[in-house]
Amino acid sequence: MLIITRKLNEKIVIDDDITITLLDLKDNQARIGIDAPRHIGVYRQEIYQRIKEANLESLDINDSDMLDALS
Repeated sequence: MLIITRKLNEKIVIDDDITITLLDLKDNQARIGIDAPRHIGVYRQEIYQRIKEANLESLDINDSDMLDALS
């Protein structure tokens, strides 16, 4: 894991296509803005996990080991 320190309104650039901006820090929360092309999915981790689980259920795969392997 790469750990980067940023001040308000400073940015991180990933591969020319994705820019992450630190917008606000308040009460132990950071608000970030993510600018990415539409074809790149950007999700909160808990939402992404639900999407993966729903996709596996739609394939009728109920093996918990398979779910763990995809995490």
